[in-house]
Amino acid sequence: MTLAYAILVSLICEPKSGYDLAKQFDGTVGFFWQATHQQIYRELTKLEQQSLIVAEVIAQEGRPDKKIFSVSDTGLAHLKTWLLQSSEVATVKDEFLLKIYAGYLIPEEAITQKIKHHRQLHQQQLETYQAIERNFFSSTQDCPKESRFAYLTLRRGINFEQGWIDWCDEALELVAAWE
Repeated sequence: MTLAYAILVSLICEPKSGYDLAKQFDGTVGFFWQATHQQIYRELTKLEQQSLIVAEVIAQEGRPDKKIFSVSDTGLAHLKTWLLQSSEVATVKDEFLLKIYAGYLIPEEAITQKIKHHRQLHQQQLETYQAIERNFFSSTQDCPKESRFAYLTLRRGINFEQGWIDWCDEALELVAAWE
């Protein structure tokens, strides 16, 4: 049911259409929670059936009617209850680490290239996060309350990417020493 909470959190600031919500999952929320457009639309239907969200139907000429979703009072209470519950440590499913674990089966040069490539990907993501930080969070003390908590998730993303870069650097040094 966690996708449902990700949708409720995304709708809490402002009502959105399914399309706008899916775009948000491709952007800001997508940095830490992925969902396909199909999954989002399926979950919106469930949330509406459970009365956790309500939809305002807007007629459009020449196109299907548009639904704008917002969190209901019941949905807000449900979300607040969930926010107060403890969270488990996320399980890790990382294909790259599985390949590294079995790296002894292929030449070390191939592993080195894989690590360098992975480092480059994390460097690019880090630069994206740092640009967001520069552009939107130059003064965290002046941020509205909602933005402060978004900033906390951004900082987690920055630390996550920096941790990967540090690990890649360490791994490259170790593999070079083993050669």
